[in-house]
Amino acid sequence: MENLDACYCRAMDSSWLDESADFMGRERRQVCKAEGKASAPPGLASLKLTTLGNLTPSSTVFFCCDMQERFRPAIKYFGDIISVGQRLLQGARILGIPVIVTEQYPKGLGSTVQEIDLTGVKLVLPKTKFSMVLPEVEAALAEIPGVRSVVLFGVETHVCIQQTALELVGRGIEVHIVADATSSRSMMDRMFALERLARTGIIVTTSEAVLLQLVADKDHPKFKEVQNLIKASAPESGLLSKV
Repeated sequence: MENLDACYCRAMDSSWLDESADFMGRERRQVCKAEGKASAPPGLASLKLTTLGNLTPSSTVFFCCDMQERFRPAIKYFGDIISVGQRLLQGARILGIPVIVTEQYPKGLGSTVQEIDLTGVKLVLPKTKFSMVLPEVEAALAEIPGVRSVVLFGVETHVCIQQTALELVGRGIEVHIVADATSSRSMMDRMFALERLARTGIIVTTSEAVLLQLVADKDHPKFKEVQNLIKASAPESGLLSKV
């Protein structure tokens, strides 16, 4: 039986993504036919479903999900997740990217951990719903002009992260999940969730890739500040370990 590391790698394989796009194109054409609408040629249908994953500071928002004290002893590699999450929030401040933070039932699970600096975030919101997509969050997004992408990280990968990502995609927002800044109590749940999300066209990426994509050019006025954040490689947070 294929192990989880192999499953994760397979989910990122380009040949699999081509197969997925073909399948989704067929599904779209079937829906169009049922609704009496003209469908695009097969190649075009697949092309429209391709997610390029370009990130720009002016069209991006960071979502920090439920990085709370009571999760500390339960979440795999939580210390690493906190470290990478803080790195991302520092990058957001440097680049002027809005940040939305949620806390799952803080009365019982505590507040966001002290290591996560919430200075300057746009919104900190308590919730009981697993997804971060709450009316207050939607209203906050509506106040930010031109939002196209959300960079999402936190816990747990297979619950709040997954449900948030799927809801955002359903609203037409491109989602980038930072794999080295999200985890679960179980590595099995974590890895299978990342595989499922990649299958849907959600971009599973790393913190360094996100930050450098947002800067895009060594001549960017903030490049040196961002470079200082990534001089030391981010911890791999178990992603390269066998389950």
